[in-house]
Amino acid sequence: MAKIKEKEANEMSFLDHLEVLRWTLVRSAVAVFIGSALAFIMKGFIFNQIILLPKDPRFFTYRFLCTISKKFGFEDMCITDIPFIVQSRTMAGQFSAHIWTSITVGFILAFPFIIYEIWKFIKPGLYPKEQKNAKSFIIISSLLFFIGIVFGYYVITPLSVNFFGGYRVADQIENNIDLTSYIALLRAGVLSSGLLFEIPIIIYFLTKLGLVTPAFLKKYRKYALVIVLILAALITPPDVISQIIVTIPMMILYEISIYISKFVTKKENQKSTLPKKV
Repeated sequence: MAKIKEKEANEMSFLDHLEVLRWTLVRSAVAVFIGSALAFIMKGFIFNQIILLPKDPRFFTYRFLCTISKKFGFEDMCITDIPFIVQSRTMAGQFSAHIWTSITVGFILAFPFIIYEIWKFIKPGLYPKEQKNAKSFIIISSLLFFIGIVFGYYVITPLSVNFFGGYRVADQIENNIDLTSYIALLRAGVLSSGLLFEIPIIIYFLTKLGLVTPAFLKKYRKYALVIVLILAALITPPDVISQIIVTIPMMILYEISIYISKFVTKKENQKSTLPKKV
């Protein structure tokens, strides 16, 4: 590692980049492991106060929707019961769910550090002024990710749990949901939402690389809407209201990405027009 650091000011070989990438992955894995160990110890809080809470009719989202619906005269939108139980049908089911849930929480907790490691990896290829923006990049990326996590947990998850948990094809069939299936639904909604909220950051770097332009994003806005609708259909229940609730913030993020792309393009054009020092 010391030899590689000495080469940072000079051109690094392909093998040097692989070595740096290897240590980036190792440090990120260690951070996830530490976060996972912490989550594993806090089993009671993680499962009782986070994982299983969207199954409770007193969950914040259900109470909020009930309050809003009452103001518009829709009393039937208040959720008083979610008719299903969560069960474990395999011998090691609960232990396996505990392990994988801890790893997921560990990844979420370690995300800012992972972003920092990614920044360190790409830093040598950036201009000195851009390298000074490390703090802003880490803060904004982490903030967007955690906002997405909160959105997924308080919006996507309860909508999905309420819809699928109460859906029946016949009164004789009861919904006894397996623990792994329930957690998979929650994990998919939360993590996919967190990663989707990173769209502005992705567009920033794609614009820096010259792969995306504001004109391109505007031209294909309609196609982006179709893709967002498809993603919303995949991570939400198959009802129009849920898909609209998820689509709106996604399209807002897309529009923000267009302005980010404009800003980056403007800065790049200004650099290209500056006189070169002799």
